Amino acid sequence: MKEILEIMIKNLVQDTDAVSIEEITQNDELKYEVRVAQKDMGRVIGKRGKVAQSIRTVIKAVAAKENKKVVVEFID
Repeated sequence: MKEILEIMIKNLVQDTDAVSIEEITQNDELKYEVRVAQKDMGRVIGKRGKVAQSIRTVIKAVAAKENKKVVVEFID
């Protein structure tokens, strides 16, 4: 799942070296904290958060197949 998220994010940003994704396990939930370069944050969030919401939807669909609960956060 982390690999899928990383591929999606790296295809959106210009500075791929600045992309970092931290996986945190809490109880029965997986949490991904995504960090990108400041100049790429707008690309990842999108207008009115539509790109970020689409990324979350795809990851939640993958997680549902594995019977897991996932949260994706974009950190400044």
